[in-house]
Amino acid sequence: MDEKHTNARVLAYYLPQFHPIPENDEWWGNGFTEWTNVGKAKPLFPGHYQPHVPADLGYYDLRVSETREYQAALARQYGVEGFVYWHYWFGNGKRLLERPFNEVLTSGKPDFPFALAWANESWRGTWHGLKNGRMLIEQTYPGDDDYIAHFKELLPAFKDDRYLRCNGKVLFFIYEPNLLPESGHFIKLWQGLAMENGLEGIFFVALEKDLYDKEYGEKRLNELMSQGYDAVNICNLSGHHKLSIWWRIARKIFYNKLHLIPNVRPYFPIEFESPLDSNANVIPAVVPCWDHTPRTGKNGLVYHGSTPELFKQGVLRKLDAIKEKPFEKRFLMIKSWNEWAEGNYMEPDLRWGRKYLEALKEVICS
Repeated sequence: MDEKHTNARVLAYYLPQFHPIPENDEWWGNGFTEWTNVGKAKPLFPGHYQPHVPADLGYYDLRVSETREYQAALARQYGVEGFVYWHYWFGNGKRLLERPFNEVLTSGKPDFPFALAWANESWRGTWHGLKNGRMLIEQTYPGDDDYIAHFKELLPAFKDDRYLRCNGKVLFFIYEPNLLPESGHFIKLWQGLAMENGLEGIFFVALEKDLYDKEYGEKRLNELMSQGYDAVNICNLSGHHKLSIWWRIARKIFYNKLHLIPNVRPYFPIEFESPLDSNANVIPAVVPCWDHTPRTGKNGLVYHGSTPELFKQGVLRKLDAIKEKPFEKRFLMIKSWNEWAEGNYMEPDLRWGRKYLEALKEVICS
């Protein structure tokens, strides 16, 4: 979509975890996908919305091309410009969960814009559903030869006409900029490779979480920009809204002390805001909901009480923050399109149907 149809360039993170792979079969059992955690989730406190059941596509398999085309058509219909696929490169050529995107790339379908986000972290600990810190697969950074091989692996995607661009440069997101050794060197190397291969350059986006403090946030933003990043996507999830005394007492007793319930916070749009959202080099994020308990049980974080109306208020506040930016850089990230085991998705479910998508379209599309 262009500026005539939308108030912002809305992109959505896209999880490719919904198909079996040999590694997950080995770690979790045959046929494991993200749906395994989603389907077994249970309510852990009164009023807790679990399990979340998908509507339009059901418990889909991303190896099915018709599923991917339906997702793209749905996203386009409700004002999303493109998907940002999570991309896994663990070093020494090791990739995981690459099949859905590779099939999108080679088939030419769906004809829907995309970019890649390098999820450069090791798989371990409770964040990936484990009860201990056992390492499943380690993220490594072997050096320049591997960086060059990584670039060459992605070059066909970068050259695809569907690849998302900003001022002619292809977008590439890095999930953990702090974990990438010598980010400046990596960025300079890839920029050189991009120019050598006929690209106008790479628009590097660093992801940062929980930048609530303006002074520290500006310092961190300047650090990343000095390393060669073009923008920073801020996604705040820890919460900074002051809770009522009764909510704080309940959390202290039932979560901190007795550990009978997860870490529950009320869903308010202000929870996910940063004082830097209006900065020209910042890409803010909106979060439709968050509930990590399908993966982590009572160790999870839950934003309780999300509704399409509250989500719409959050989108409106973000649009107000970015309205002065030139349209080419007026990005708004949705976290996420389909991260179901985090209760973090825009796809229709049996409770709300398409109401979150309708709320988005109402304020994004003219």
